[in-house]
Order: sequence, then C-alpha cells, then structure tokens
Amino acid sequence: MADDNPGSFADTPNLKQGRSYNMTRLWKTTMAALGGVAMIGLAGTGPAAAEDTITVASWGGAYSMSQREAYYKPAAKEINLTILEDEWTGTIPEIRVQVETGEYKWHVIDSEGGTVLAACDEGLLYEFDFEMFGGRDGFLPNAALDCGVGTISWATIYAYDGDVYPDEASAPSTVDDFFDVEKFPGKRGLYANGFSHTMQMALIADGVPADEMANYMNDNPQEAIERAFAKLDTIKEHVIYWDSGAMAPQLLADGEVVMTTAWNGRIYNAVVQEGKNFKIVWDGQGIDYDYWIIPAGHPETDLGLKFIEYASRPDVMARQSQYISYGPTTYAAGELINPDIAQHLPTAPQNTGNAYWVDTIWWGDHTEELTERFNVWRSQ
Repeated sequence: MADDNPGSFADTPNLKQGRSYNMTRLWKTTMAALGGVAMIGLAGTGPAAAEDTITVASWGGAYSMSQREAYYKPAAKEINLTILEDEWTGTIPEIRVQVETGEYKWHVIDSEGGTVLAACDEGLLYEFDFEMFGGRDGFLPNAALDCGVGTISWATIYAYDGDVYPDEASAPSTVDDFFDVEKFPGKRGLYANGFSHTMQMALIADGVPADEMANYMNDNPQEAIERAFAKLDTIKEHVIYWDSGAMAPQLLADGEVVMTTAWNGRIYNAVVQEGKNFKIVWDGQGIDYDYWIIPAGHPETDLGLKFIEYASRPDVMARQSQYISYGPTTYAAGELINPDIAQHLPTAPQNTGNAYWVDTIWWGDHTEELTERFNVWRSQ
C-alpha cells in the first residue's frame, strides 16, 4: 500500500514504552454486570458438527455486530464452525473463575491489552505459537502478545453533536476544549469502567505532549497519577458516566451531554447508520488494540485456535472495517482496506497528528490500583 493512502500502515508508530513486549501479561470493562448476559446462537447456512461449536465473548452492540458479519456468519460456511455469542465486562475474575473451576463458558474472548498482560502473567491464558499466523512480524507493533492475537486497532476519542455546535470554527477542536467548561458549558460524558484514556486525556489537557505520554508516565508514574486526578477535579461536577459502548453516542443523541469520550467506531456507526450529526475530535486520542484470547486449560482449545487462525487471515480480518471503523492488526489485512473506509480509521495519517499509542505494559502494571482509586474518586 502506498504511503499516501489514507489507510497506510507504513507510518504506524511503535509504542514508546522503553521495554520489550516479548513478555507475558488490562482490561476493558464495558457492557453490564456479569450476571444478565444474553447468548445468541448463529445458525450457519451449512450443517456443522455438534463438536464444532464455540462461544465467543465480546462487547455487544455495533462492535459485536461487526464481528458477527465479518467472522461468525462466514465461519459457518467457510470453516464449518458455529459461533455462539456472549458478552463480558472485561474483568480478570471472569476468566479466573473459569480456569480455577474448570467450568468454561467461553472458548475465545475479545480483550483489551492490559487484561491480556495481567491475566497472562497470572497463568490464566493460553500462550500462542505465532507460527500458525505466519509469525509475529506480520502484525502491527505490539499487536502480537504471548497470550493475545491482535484483532482490531481502535481509538478512544471525544465527540460532540454538530447540531449543538454548527459552526466548526467555534466548535470544540482540542482536548483542552473538553476541559473548558466556561467556553463550552454543559455535561461531559466519561467512561465509568476504565481510567486509561481518561487519565491520559487529562494529562494532555494539563500540558503533557501526546507523543511524550509513555515516557512521561514511565519516568514519573506517581506524579502523572496525581496530576491527572487534579485535572479531572476541574470537571468532576460536570460529568455523566457511560458504561457501555452504545451509551456514549446515546448520551449525545439525548442531549444529556454536549460532548463525550467514546470508542471511535461507535460514533462512526451513529453517523453512518443512524444519520447523527456527530463530529469526532481527532486530538489527543489513544490508539489501542483488542486481542483474541483463550482461557488456559480449555478442553477445546483446538476449536478456539481454529477460529482465531481463520479470523486472522488477511481477507477475513479486512472485512470487519466494512461494518465498523476499526482497523486491522496485520499489514496484509491493511493492504486490503478500501481507501474510502481507511480514511475513517484511527490509524489513518490525518487522524494521528496528536495521538498516543497506549502503553499496554504500564497499564497492565497499574490497572487494579487505578481502577480502585478512580471508583473511589467518582463516588466522593
């Protein structure tokens, strides 16, 4: 793919974390509580053997829809594998209880990187031989972890309703604007179950350059934490929290907030599929990956591997961007993305001018501590 293609992966930066990624190891808590999760069976157009049925846990909403269309439905015809769907909240205890009891609900899980690192360190996840995927070199930087096979690249951004701010010249355009409640009065939406982007967004608004984020946090971890909470104090009374991917655009649509953080694909889908006049602010966004993982000791690991190998094929992986604006994690799949779609992906050059790549190892080390502190801060 030519470097001037909007979806080119040639300029994809490495994470600036100063440590090797060849080690075992966060989390993405979303959706609802663990209890009331619906499971949906997808019937293939051709018969599948009873033993060739797996359950995949993911995040629901538009994202799961994209997986259903790109992977699950075609798998029934193309590899004779029936996929059942479930949702999870992204927490390690949900994996741990299955491994410790031997009572497995899920064959494959879609997880954020920090969770992968932490659960891998704990011995809760299967460790992959990347030769079955053509080797690690075919993946974007840090998209191939010992216990996680990268499936998408995505970004946490913030967005506003263009009907509320119709004049782009005076509309929010920087991370600073998200924190400026005098210039842009009204409620802000923030993710309730995760602190990674919230912290780093606060640091950027407080003067930390996005391209120096990882180095700063590694060199000054405690200062960074205190500085971020101090900045968040300035908007604390103006925050409404969302706890699922679908809730963020809904808060905008209902007028409950004037701007909100969100996952870029959820905003894109609200624009394309629902006709909303939402605008993504590509400033200070955090780019990250999701990974396929398999709980350790699963008696049907071979079926999980069968699915992940299939989903990682370039032509298969490239399909997902047709349904949601998340990018692939392999160079070969990136070459197959339609340029009209690629321009909306987080990795498009015009969208990465002031972006940072999430330091997954740092967050793997600090997730539990900061999740607890953030929850206390929210409740006070």
